[in-house]
Amino acid sequence: MFTGIIQSIGKVVSFQSTGAGARLIVETCLPPESLRLGDSIAVDGCCQTIAAYSGSVCTFDVLHETLERTIFREYRPGRQVNIEPALRLGDRLGGHLVQGHVDIVSPVLAIQSRAGDRAVILKRPPCQEFPLVEKGSIAVNGVSLTVAELTDKSFTVCIIPHTWNHTALGDLKVGSRVNLESDVIGRYVASLLAPQPEADRITTDFLHDAGF
Repeated sequence: MFTGIIQSIGKVVSFQSTGAGARLIVETCLPPESLRLGDSIAVDGCCQTIAAYSGSVCTFDVLHETLERTIFREYRPGRQVNIEPALRLGDRLGGHLVQGHVDIVSPVLAIQSRAGDRAVILKRPPCQEFPLVEKGSIAVNGVSLTVAELTDKSFTVCIIPHTWNHTALGDLKVGSRVNLESDVIGRYVASLLAPQPEADRITTDFLHDAGF
């Protein structure tokens, strides 16, 4: 689990295809003494496992599923990425509960300045795939943010100067694609409310066959 509070800005050293997957090497800027093989680190909001490391440079083996659901294929050497190590018991939960499981990728439609803050407007994913509520939580490239505005076609997150300057979100431009993770509670609620297959429904015939 993660909190969506970015602890450092990392830099992509290399990204190489390995057939179905890929090998990603990132300079994390985390203290080397805090790293161990097998540790989980969120890279732009996607949970990855340390396969090897030297100093603060970590190597990750990226699955095909991850490549299909994230912006990792766009990585090139020198690109800045958001880095957050996994939450430890007793740590402060400064953002919201983030699993590091990216749901979908969405493009930036516009970036506006609003009284010193940045309002980033993104394309709204299909409601059935990605539940959103106004004032609800969302992770954008791993950063815990709040949905400030919501329309049928877009949603807006407002970013304070500190977050804009101390995360890789400051590199965003119109057309940039970002990793999105919906709020975990909203995800389960949406799943429970979604239409169920006929075989899974409780009907009078089901109850009768069960002895009721």
